[in-house]
Amino acid sequence: MTNLYIGIMSGTSLDGVDLVLVDFDYSPPKIVASNFTPMPENLRQKLTALLDSSETSLQNLGEIDHKLGWLYADSVNHFLTKQSLSSEQIQAIGCHGQTIWHSPTSTFPFTMQIGDMNLVAAKTRITTIADFRRKDMAMGGQGAPLVPAFHQSIFADKNRFTVVLNIGGISNISVLSPNRPLIGYDVGAGNTLMDSWIEQHQNKRYDKNGDWARSGQVSNELLAHLLDEPFFQQPAPKSTGRELFNLTWLNKKLEKHTILLPQDIQRTLLEFTAVSITNELHTLNTQHLPCLLLVCGGGAHNTLLMERLHALLPSWQVSVTTEFGLHVDFVEAAAFAWLAYQRMQGLPSNAPTVTGAKSAVSLGVIYPKE
Repeated sequence: MTNLYIGIMSGTSLDGVDLVLVDFDYSPPKIVASNFTPMPENLRQKLTALLDSSETSLQNLGEIDHKLGWLYADSVNHFLTKQSLSSEQIQAIGCHGQTIWHSPTSTFPFTMQIGDMNLVAAKTRITTIADFRRKDMAMGGQGAPLVPAFHQSIFADKNRFTVVLNIGGISNISVLSPNRPLIGYDVGAGNTLMDSWIEQHQNKRYDKNGDWARSGQVSNELLAHLLDEPFFQQPAPKSTGRELFNLTWLNKKLEKHTILLPQDIQRTLLEFTAVSITNELHTLNTQHLPCLLLVCGGGAHNTLLMERLHALLPSWQVSVTTEFGLHVDFVEAAAFAWLAYQRMQGLPSNAPTVTGAKSAVSLGVIYPKE
């Protein structure tokens, strides 16, 4: 194993750090090992407050940036010890960082991922690559999503119409259509509203299997109100995040629906996630090919959400990426290992048909190990 890369992902759900070791001597690349490090509660609370308020002091921002750098570095070092590997055996780390704001359509477009990668490179003694999104934005793109090119390299099949659906905090799709350009974009709230609502009412991080949602009833009126959001009418390429879909947004919507029970709202939020996804899929030209939906991310573990996707897509085969070689929890982390590999090789890693960038470029800033 001479071509080993580590991929690190911490998403908008703020549950923790996904880490994978990928061997690029194989085609397609092979996941050798994986690990998950829970987000420390104090850090999670600080990040949640930052994301929900969108305001902070420079001191607080700097401290969170520093703590995330340590969290990523510690996750790598503990993983290497567990796997009996040395830092010299790893070519590079690809780390997404923690998105705290994403604003690609503002007057001055920008995106912000934090986590001090100088710390990661110094503490792990491994070359680290991060800041993948801003080069794409400098080329006129949305800076997101970045994983469709990786999905295409792993899951594309000339005999079928394949959509890879990641349900993290936000839902995004990669559309792999034979003989057509790759496209991919965010389609709406994934788990973020459901997670925020159950934490507020039951002090739980997430609704395991959708059990609490299953105890409620869908409010068609609220569902229609949630879907009446301008984002859903925007053409692709488009991207979003918790700067739009958050509790403040939800509470504004709920002002006209004051008599609903909390579990009914949870059930409606789950339906909102399912319907916003399937509405988008119904607009795609599938070329009359067999259609496969491959689900990954935390939402793939939500039994009720998966049931709703099956029910709303009767003509599709609905499956999970685990059944096609990549565990649902580590697809995005593997994508950032791939992005690091592409950067170290000087190869393009964005997809202009996905992000809207003017050209394909090699993404990521390199932080040398010394």
